[in-house]
Amino acid sequence: MPVVVLFIIFVIALVIAIPVSISLGIASVLPSIFDPSFTVGAKYLIRAMFGGLDSFPLLAVPMFVLSGIIMAKGGISKKLFDVFAFFLGKFTAGMPCAVIVTCLFYGAISGSAPATVAAVGSMTIPILTTLGYDLTFSTALVAVAGGLGVIIPPSIPFIMYGMASGASVSDLFLAGILPGLMIGLLLMLFAIFHCKHYGEDKEKIAAEVNALHEKGLLGVLKESFFALLSPIIILGCIYSGIASPTEAAVISVFYALIVSLFVYKSIHFSDLWAILVEAIKTFTPILFILAASTAFSRVLTLMQVPQTVSTFILNNFHSPVVILLIINAFLLIVGMVMDTTPAILILTPILLPIVEAIGMSPIQFGVIMVVNLAIGFVTPPIGVNLFVASSLTDVPVMKIAKKAMPMIALFLVALLLITFIPAISLGLL
Repeated sequence: MPVVVLFIIFVIALVIAIPVSISLGIASVLPSIFDPSFTVGAKYLIRAMFGGLDSFPLLAVPMFVLSGIIMAKGGISKKLFDVFAFFLGKFTAGMPCAVIVTCLFYGAISGSAPATVAAVGSMTIPILTTLGYDLTFSTALVAVAGGLGVIIPPSIPFIMYGMASGASVSDLFLAGILPGLMIGLLLMLFAIFHCKHYGEDKEKIAAEVNALHEKGLLGVLKESFFALLSPIIILGCIYSGIASPTEAAVISVFYALIVSLFVYKSIHFSDLWAILVEAIKTFTPILFILAASTAFSRVLTLMQVPQTVSTFILNNFHSPVVILLIINAFLLIVGMVMDTTPAILILTPILLPIVEAIGMSPIQFGVIMVVNLAIGFVTPPIGVNLFVASSLTDVPVMKIAKKAMPMIALFLVALLLITFIPAISLGLL
């Protein structure tokens, strides 16, 4: 069966709204149906699906999902925001910048972009609008800044990429720090520009900041201490060698439970069942996509798709700059129409040999891929962050996307810098 026909059928299945996992399953079995001599049968595909899920690093994903939900319900994001608002609130665009820094820190807790948008947005958007900021701007800011949740470690997409490429997850986490901070800084510069251009309600902001200052620095830090400590514990366990990323994910679940139940007392034992159910509902679709995409990637490998694509690109394009620009453009398009998990698991085996052939580190390419797909979180038609933010505020998705365009442009600038300056990704390794 021609590969082009296979991909056309897969795209058609996505366009007519067949779930991604089922679309991947259909695409996986088609070659053996149309070509009886094809070596992959149903039994092999089922074994491939179960084999793809039998992975120790993969256990980190449901654990980070669960800890993120516990911390969202436990009000950790509000504690973080108060600290950054205390320090930044008096400056121009101080409150929007505090939201961006909160997204950075919450990303270092949950590892998920949609979770970051939901947890930080549900708390900060009402605060920003009360202080006089435009609702659409506030919603777009959180939607875009939430994309930092998959770049700042720990990151669920980095775990997926590590699984697909064999690269060290710990190294990927470390490589995501500087790019995440750089993008956060660019977003803060845009927020400052926006607020200087459109103005701010200084009286309302001063009243909010003064209320925090009345508590005093020690009072705010005391309230937020355990929230600030959470990313330090998670990342500290990984980089000190105390725990692997998977074990650190389990530690984060217990830490979130202890802090929320006994320190902040923001959730109760009666809430745990609902939290577990929500975590299972969140992770189960990812699980099916993982299984199906593993089978599909095996089929593509047996059809020699990675070698064919690699040979075509390297034979027709000889400049590394052009090759990287083509790959980035391709990933941006994919990020607009496909969820992150299947995109990483399907495309990593295809694209990694190409970038390695031109001398790029697999770690740097992992950062490039995740940043590309983070941009996909805020670009229609799939744009998960846009839909999550829209559900919080009832602002139409396309209206949020339009307001987010300047911030997406800065994301693209950061992507080019990360692509052509390896030190941004590899400087901490």
